[in-house]
Amino acid sequence: MAADGPAVALADLVEIVLPRPQYASIVGHVVRKLTEHYLDGETPETKAFGMVVGRQHGQVIEVTGVVPLLVNLRRDARHVTAMDELVGQHAIPSQTPNERRGWIAHPAELLAIEQLCDDNGWVVFGNYHTHRVPWPHDPRRDSCTELDRHLADGSGQWTFIVSAVDLHAPSLRAFYEGRNDREARVRLTPPAAIS
Repeated sequence: MAADGPAVALADLVEIVLPRPQYASIVGHVVRKLTEHYLDGETPETKAFGMVVGRQHGQVIEVTGVVPLLVNLRRDARHVTAMDELVGQHAIPSQTPNERRGWIAHPAELLAIEQLCDDNGWVVFGNYHTHRVPWPHDPRRDSCTELDRHLADGSGQWTFIVSAVDLHAPSLRAFYEGRNDREARVRLTPPAAIS
């Protein structure tokens, strides 16, 4: 689905161009959720998860939209046992209890995003979520965990980690299928003004 040149697999991206308004949308979603300001119908929990869509140009993809997800089916009776088992096997113990870790998107939200992409010639290529608790061996929390890698394996998507350890200085990195050895450069546009 490359917009120009020969088709390049999403796995082979080297750069993700992120317009500042889209970046602000991600950070705004994170801050809103971590400060417990929830929308009607939104799962009330202090973590943010969303989808990233864009238009590919060879080995570069431009983010054309970010879509915060509202409903987390993680605690739905149809999913809770399997997710508890998965988290128990792959998560590092943390301040956040295992039963509150993980996200399962509502199918209706995902279908609406797919329709948005179909209508505009875009592609869903990634998802984002927050890491907010520093760990002694990983104080910035800006890379993927074993659990992230396991959940992203085989998805064909880029996992964006929003480090919200310091809400005054969030950072964002992207890894193909949650693999820390498959990072793409995230370039904000326009560049920050120099004063």
